[in-house]
Amino acid sequence: MLMTDIALKLFDNMYYLVSMVLFIIGFHTMLTHSNLIKKVIGMNVMDTAIFLFFVSTGYVTGGVAPIIEPGVEQTYINPLPTALILTGIVVAVSVTAFALALIVKLYHHYGTIDAEEIMRIRSTE
Repeated sequence: MLMTDIALKLFDNMYYLVSMVLFIIGFHTMLTHSNLIKKVIGMNVMDTAIFLFFVSTGYVTGGVAPIIEPGVEQTYINPLPTALILTGIVVAVSVTAFALALIVKLYHHYGTIDAEEIMRIRSTE
């Protein structure tokens, strides 16, 4: 297999590759940072990676919306991933708002948004 063939196959699956890279970046951010705001940002990056992956699985080149017209032969896209992603976006925004509200409460109670500092304060109480 030539390098150009490998490059072409990689380019054809670019959306899957980008979604995996985004997921890894978000996962790394959540695991390595003790700042709670950064953890929420990492979670949102992971959400975006999942959304990109699902939307790219439903995309069909040259496909149209599944509205059937009599006598017309067309390739239709699968509308299920798009509908799932719309629901996922709503859930992701809700979870983000709830997490940020919890972080505000933690800040008012402990005076910091650092998870390790909060655990240290809780261990001495």
